[in-house]
Amino acid sequence: MGSSVRMIVYNEDEAYAPELRAGLLSIDGVKIIAEVDDPILLPQAAKQFPADVAVINLDPNPELILSMAAQAIADCPDMPIFAISESNDGQLILSAMRSGVREFLTRPVDREILAEALSKISLHRVSSTRQGKLVSILGCSGGVGATSIATNLAVELSRMSSGGVALVDLDFRFGQVATMLDLESTYTISDLCDSHEQLEAQVIERALVKHSSGVQVLPRPNTFAEAETISAAHCVGVLSGLLGLSDYVVVDGPTRFDMGAKSVLDIADEILLVMRMMVPSVRNASRMLDGMRQVGFNME
Repeated sequence: MGSSVRMIVYNEDEAYAPELRAGLLSIDGVKIIAEVDDPILLPQAAKQFPADVAVINLDPNPELILSMAAQAIADCPDMPIFAISESNDGQLILSAMRSGVREFLTRPVDREILAEALSKISLHRVSSTRQGKLVSILGCSGGVGATSIATNLAVELSRMSSGGVALVDLDFRFGQVATMLDLESTYTISDLCDSHEQLEAQVIERALVKHSSGVQVLPRPNTFAEAETISAAHCVGVLSGLLGLSDYVVVDGPTRFDMGAKSVLDIADEILLVMRMMVPSVRNASRMLDGMRQVGFNME
């Protein structure tokens, strides 16, 4: 494809999830920026995330899912929806098209057909913002130097890039990015996580603090209580907004391999796994790679 395609995925079939994810991420340029497994959340996700397309699995309850898809289309008419189902029933296909679904694909999904459909979206998309590259620095254990690498990488990229570099601290409780750069900030990432809508560029820019190197920093929350309020959706929304403002977004983290981490790694262009040649660190690296492989990450 000519450029990246940001995607919302709806699927409540856990057994199908790894196959669906692996198939989507095997297509060059695809970035999954949100995953939902409750049809009621689909319209909300469509409004909150800056997606180019939504891919929805209609099974096992196509009528309910199509009704939610129709609401999402009404709220976000510029975002096409692709539907997937095991059924090729003509009445279901007709109902999907009447609901506003752009493409109907039967399982197992033909990768070439899906890639061609996504390519058309990529080619015809009119976007007013550029899309930067997201680099995640993932430490396999404490003390491996992930924060140092993230900080120095951001500074080096700032020297090489004219389009801006953002550095985000995803260790919401004990992050030290701002300390390493000797910065004090009025705002943190938690201040950007109160909105349930897409963040405006001016709001994001006000929250960033600029280092003398040119790097724009978004520090960790000031309190543990604020850290607890940040969801995976919040985090991805903030990072998606930053990608529209910067050539590069470097994130220190995520620090825990959980659902929030999976959401961040989904939209990352590069993941740098940092470990020490010590047994605990090597074992953690192996487990993390196995976990990525099991949920369908493109291991290339």
